Amino acid sequence: MEATDEQIAQRIQQGESELFGELVERYQSKLMRYARKFLADSDDSKDIVQDIFIKTYQNIQSFDTSRKFSPWIYRIAHNEFVNALKKRAAQRTIFTFDIDTILPHLAATDTADSAALERDLRTSLEEHLDKLDAKYREPLILYYLESMDYKEISDILQIPVSTVGVRLARGRSMLQKAAANTII
Repeated sequence: MEATDEQIAQRIQQGESELFGELVERYQSKLMRYARKFLADSDDSKDIVQDIFIKTYQNIQSFDTSRKFSPWIYRIAHNEFVNALKKRAAQRTIFTFDIDTILPHLAATDTADSAALERDLRTSLEEHLDKLDAKYREPLILYYLESMDYKEISDILQIPVSTVGVRLARGRSMLQKAAANTII
């Protein structure tokens, strides 16, 4: 049986630092995808993800192994991405992204219609994500592309679960409007 992220983190805390490579392996592609979406395909995504792993390693002792590891590392990533956006904004004017208004949550995913709708929404998300404010873009990325639930997103963004739902609903709406404007 494969060790969980939490078990690996606990072993790293106990001195088995060589196991950190396992966490890097498990999260590198996920965090790169998250970075590309959050930072709108920024060229410095690789460097920022590397910084996330450095901060994760430096702070692994503060991780509570009774909790889930993924929201913890995604919170570190969130902070790094926000800092990167702030640096960019200081260097040049940047518009912000608000992802919460893009995609509606699909209640049933077992029907052909809902599967087609979800596929269309994902395509729309891919095409129009960069037009949204980060406030709405980030929950959409975490929910639709990283398959996280509202509680995990709430932990990462440090906002109430109800706010996650509101931002997702608004983000979906904004995304649908952006898609409709493209079609017209």
